[in-house]
Amino acid sequence: MLLYYKLIIVSLEGLSHLNDTLLVNYRLQGEGEYSFDFHSHQEYEIYFFHAGSCRYLIHNQIYDLEPGDLLLMDGLTLHKPNVHPNSEYIRSVVHFSPQWIKGLLVELDSLYLIEAFQKLHHCLIRTNENGESKRLEELICRLAEVSRSSQLENLHRETEMKVLLLQVLISVHRLGQITSIKIPNQKTEKIKHAENIAAYIQHNYSEKLTLSFISEALNLSKSYVSHVFKEMTGFTVMEYVMACRLTQVKYSLEMEPDKPLHHIAFECGFESAAHFSRYFREKVGMTAKEYRRLRLENM
Repeated sequence: MLLYYKLIIVSLEGLSHLNDTLLVNYRLQGEGEYSFDFHSHQEYEIYFFHAGSCRYLIHNQIYDLEPGDLLLMDGLTLHKPNVHPNSEYIRSVVHFSPQWIKGLLVELDSLYLIEAFQKLHHCLIRTNENGESKRLEELICRLAEVSRSSQLENLHRETEMKVLLLQVLISVHRLGQITSIKIPNQKTEKIKHAENIAAYIQHNYSEKLTLSFISEALNLSKSYVSHVFKEMTGFTVMEYVMACRLTQVKYSLEMEPDKPLHHIAFECGFESAAHFSRYFREKVGMTAKEYRRLRLENM
């Protein structure tokens, strides 16, 4: 069983899954009653933007998305969509466990199909809604249909879903080759400043950070740092600081299973063990000890 945390808050309308190793969301519209938060997860993610307005923050990069844009993410990199509350927002999302599909890829000598997730960690492919992107959308639609179907036996359904996911990955790889994984170079001054703020936090989240300290380090006013980061990402500077710390804590809990919890908390920037415990439980929905145990059991 793979875990999805309270830190990920998404609408479940149209969500399809098989044994929690694959989750498909086809043409989800708007936010519904849910909001979006900074999040990270263990699964690889294919995010397909169809229509509307969305500015997406991944690590310390901000992308203004256009219809047909594809985002590939390794999941562990902190990411978050920033959507205007009154604008249209249509996207499809596929989360999949690399371990679930790896056996088939090895058998077919096709591990190169997930190299972009492993080596780049995240990238943008601008398809301009070409013919191959239309084919990809059809494949994702079919993948969602099969995953929801109760008419197929589980074994047959899993086989068909793996075959469809393989076709999705082939289509994504073709699109990457066609567009050379294009990332836009022209960005506004505000976006550049917000990216610099995010980059500074990413490198210094384990230190005692305040808005004043960050502003001084970047030679910007406190009010400007606060305003521009909120405007560009939809969240406050300190919310991002805490999200960075939590992401690193989750990684360390799994990668350093013998390290005491309070040591990990302090190394990741939490000054109080009590505050760490409360914050972790609030965001993840379980204690750090429970999280570590579950992650290690599923390795």
